[in-house]
Amino acid sequence: MKTDIQIAQEATMKPITEVAESLGITFDELELYGKYKAKITDEYLNRIKDRPDGKLILVTAINPTPAGEGKTTTTVGLGQAFAKLNKKAIIALREPSLGPCFGIKGGAAGGGYAQVVPMEDLNLHFTGDFHAITTANNLLAAMLDNHIQQGNQLGIDTRMVVWKRCLDMNDRALRNVVIGLGAKADGVVREDHFCITVASEIMAVLCLADDMDDLKARLGRIIVAYNFEGKPVTAADLGAVGSMAALLKDALKPNLIQTLENTPALVHGGPFANIAHGCNSVRATKAAMKMADYCITEAGFGADLGAEKFLDIKCRMAGLKPDAIVLVATIRALKYNGGVAKTDLVPENLDALKKGIVNLEKHIENLQKYGVPVVVTLNSFVTDSPAETAYVKQFCEERGCDFALSEVWEKGGEGGIELAKAVLNTLETKESHYHSIYTDDLSLTEKIETIAKEIYGADGVNYSDAAKKQLKKLTELGFGNFPICVAKTQYSLSDDPTKLGRPTNYNIEVREVYVSAGAGFVVAITGQIMTMPGLPKVPAALNIDVNEEGKITGLF
Repeated sequence: MKTDIQIAQEATMKPITEVAESLGITFDELELYGKYKAKITDEYLNRIKDRPDGKLILVTAINPTPAGEGKTTTTVGLGQAFAKLNKKAIIALREPSLGPCFGIKGGAAGGGYAQVVPMEDLNLHFTGDFHAITTANNLLAAMLDNHIQQGNQLGIDTRMVVWKRCLDMNDRALRNVVIGLGAKADGVVREDHFCITVASEIMAVLCLADDMDDLKARLGRIIVAYNFEGKPVTAADLGAVGSMAALLKDALKPNLIQTLENTPALVHGGPFANIAHGCNSVRATKAAMKMADYCITEAGFGADLGAEKFLDIKCRMAGLKPDAIVLVATIRALKYNGGVAKTDLVPENLDALKKGIVNLEKHIENLQKYGVPVVVTLNSFVTDSPAETAYVKQFCEERGCDFALSEVWEKGGEGGIELAKAVLNTLETKESHYHSIYTDDLSLTEKIETIAKEIYGADGVNYSDAAKKQLKKLTELGFGNFPICVAKTQYSLSDDPTKLGRPTNYNIEVREVYVSAGAGFVVAITGQIMTMPGLPKVPAALNIDVNEEGKITGLF
């Protein structure tokens, strides 16, 4: 089998103008970034705004394991399969971060014969959106420190600066730094911090903004520090909104590319789901729903993270109502959850499958709490036995879910037809009664505890003394009606990455809470999760190169 990058580099791509033409987008409604990438203009988005909405399909997964699940691959393959059934569908994905690309996870363009292309461009600089977000973030940081240096008229308490610089790279050495060392002219000495760009509030703001006016309003509400009286100081107070918006003007426009089978894909925004809200931009999702009869989107990591945040944050803010959810699993991953080592996942092992399938069971139960019909798909491997597949199929159907095998990694759209038909059947026979699992009027602690108990299966929540004080202050400042964005490990339903399957008899540990006032949610940090990851002992960057012909190798 060829590698993902070999398959992608051998693909026959259409000029993006042809892909756009198939959607009724004119040349003048595109901003081209070479032959195969384009941004969609505001003129086009305004032209289609009164069209009826297509169906919204969310693709999510069980908790990720080293065995792999294939959520993005399934999303892309499902879009290709819809096209083979002559259904007008568009995929709406997040942009990949450079951090995992050079770290341990690799790229995020799908895999096998279900990828979006150009794969190398997407995984590396793409259209510069992440650079714009990074620059806007750090401009705000520079203006904040310059204000303090130039007399500090706002009375900012330098011990209460909460705005972090950012970088789209896994660089643990920047988590905690000291700035302003040197002469008096070099700034005020203080402790500072970096987060990865995909965990920054600017990323969340861009992805949740409806238009430029909304973007600027959200940017203005960002809290950068507190003054000596304990009152918030915002980006608007610093006069930073206009210049930040200027940097983000083009990044706000959705990106159009294509799959290996030339079906259209909107790829825009990219917050992580373990330390941010994990969904592509509202603008891209809403545009896709106007451009096609079916919008197929995904949310990061397992359903306890990406799907929960899609359903409780993105849908709440954007007024979206998903019509169906596709839940991706693999037999290998379920056996891993059942205690089998990564090296022993190939042989048939029904006992391990029965132990590990509780992870899938919990995700099914969670998603059904939102009132949205669920389709379970097994991302198929040749090593899966008929008995194992039959067991999972029966298990899902007994819980009211349609079930289908997916072979899109090996066969592209053709391998996703069974899944596409199952999704279409669900859309035609089952109604969605979407609702969030908590209401705005609950307190912040009640919202956190609802997520912990209902979604993670915890008995309760333990708060550090610092978190208790932060929750009290945020409530007093008027942020008690905000939704919650939990930062948590992706590897377990709990906040302990070693607890596989369906953990019970435990409490979630919340150690820090802060508000992203521009984004419009409160972040709760649990366990040992970090907002600036580090590189592994053997990073993927060691295998990436460019040959004499200018082709990138080693990217996966």
